[in-house]
Amino acid sequence: MDQRVSFITLAVHDLAASHRFYAEGLGWTPELYAPGEVLMFRAGPQTVLSLWDRAHFEAEVGTPARSGPCVVPVTLSHNVGTHAEVDAVLAEARAAGAGEVSGAVEREWGGYTGYFADPDGFRWEIAWNPGPVGQLVLPPVSDAT
Repeated sequence: MDQRVSFITLAVHDLAASHRFYAEGLGWTPELYAPGEVLMFRAGPQTVLSLWDRAHFEAEVGTPARSGPCVVPVTLSHNVGTHAEVDAVLAEARAAGAGEVSGAVEREWGGYTGYFADPDGFRWEIAWNPGPVGQLVLPPVSDAT
């Protein structure tokens, strides 16, 4: 089996609210939008973020073990190349209606991160990670000279 993740699927309560947040608020371009069913975005060269209406999700996958308001023990991370980009993305998410979970702070491991929540409460970490693994996930730097 190849070592990779192709799809990240999140079950959401209000797909239209997710569309407003991600597409209209953050400016992401949907690859597929079937209102009331599913919304998909390219999240990397070979990765898709799939937001699936919760009822459709449960019909195929089954009912989650825990339901109701809670913090899901998963975070999605968007890594950037500078401190300023962390602050800019967090500001953009707030402008799109994201709930702030924590402002950006210097971390003891040497990075700079902050968190926001999407309309369903899924936590997004915006991170500048100066270490080798953090640099591994950044897009290649283009020569603009």
